[in-house]
Amino acid sequence: MKGIIIGAAAFLIIGLFHPLVIKGEYYFGVKIWWAFLIAGLLFLAAAVLCADYVLWSAILGVTGFSCLWSILELFEQRERVRKGWFPANPKRKNR
Repeated sequence: MKGIIIGAAAFLIIGLFHPLVIKGEYYFGVKIWWAFLIAGLLFLAAAVLCADYVLWSAILGVTGFSCLWSILELFEQRERVRKGWFPANPKRKNR
């Protein structure tokens, strides 16, 4: 049962990070990469601290690595916006 819960949680977490990256880049640009870094490291540290609880450790680990992967996705999203695949925020001055 734990495997199904972990799989569902991973699916939801990854699905949540997709719009977070898109909206984050739209409103703040890539300058928020450090927030994903800090969050990722905190989630990974929490996963290590609760290693005795496999379910929670796995969910925290997936969330931590999703945060870290989002750093790369932020920069790739900037390129997708530059290519015109996604709309640019007209109110944001620094690109």
